[in-house]
Amino acid sequence: MSRILLVEDNEDDIELTLIAFRRQQLANDLIIARDGQQALEILHGTPSRPAQPLPVVVLLDLKLPRRDGFEVLDAIRAHPHTRLLPVVVLTSSAQERDRLKTYKLGANSYIVKPVDFEQFLEAARQIGMYWLMLNTAPPDPEGNGHAAAAP
Repeated sequence: MSRILLVEDNEDDIELTLIAFRRQQLANDLIIARDGQQALEILHGTPSRPAQPLPVVVLLDLKLPRRDGFEVLDAIRAHPHTRLLPVVVLTSSAQERDRLKTYKLGANSYIVKPVDFEQFLEAARQIGMYWLMLNTAPPDPEGNGHAAAAP
């Protein structure tokens, strides 16, 4: 099953994303990490727990506890297993310096969260549909010939 990792600490934004994904019958495909450290543990594992199968995309907020979105993106790109994993920055920051920094760190997309409820739902719906239905996952960076995400 294709999955999306949502890295978000704002409960309202998590709920809005879940609502949008439920409307498109994609809610079961959403994994939630509530801080940057938890996201990296899901992706890279820990000494006591192996990494989970890779999602097809990471939706990454920038303002996170423990490790911010910039640190998470940098760690994703530095690790051989996740370096090709698509990362969409989904943030409230419209700052040009944040956008520039994330693209320099290897983000695939930068989306400013709409503040309007219906616009937020529509943005989340489109993101889910694109990454789960239209986009083709990158190849396995280890060269095993498999897609980076589990089917």
